[in-house]
Amino acid sequence: MKVCVPTLGYDGWEEKVGGHFGRVPTYTIIDTETNEVRVIENTSEHMGGEGYPPEILAKEGVEVMHCSGLGRRAIGLFEQFGIMVYIGASGTVRDALEMWKKGLLQPATDENACREHAFHEHRD
Repeated sequence: MKVCVPTLGYDGWEEKVGGHFGRVPTYTIIDTETNEVRVIENTSEHMGGEGYPPEILAKEGVEVMHCSGLGRRAIGLFEQFGIMVYIGASGTVRDALEMWKKGLLQPATDENACREHAFHEHRD
């Protein structure tokens, strides 16, 4: 399974989780079967490129996203691309995956969507 974490740089397992999944400079993708780590740049329209993060990550084969939080619109976009999203991730990529394995991350829903991110969605 390919799991993605929005990140602040290129340090793989030890990179810090980014606070706003759409505006992070990188996404760290972990293959949970092989432990292969791949870091890709955020080339979405949020960063001057094209497309939205869920679309880009779906093309990379990502099945699960771990992030600190996100808005309702983003949750819907991830659902359209068949990517499960879990919120509450913090620390490093390694920390986020450990939290997920221990059941400490919550599936993202309309009820726990981040209001701060909802504000940004309407401005974008």
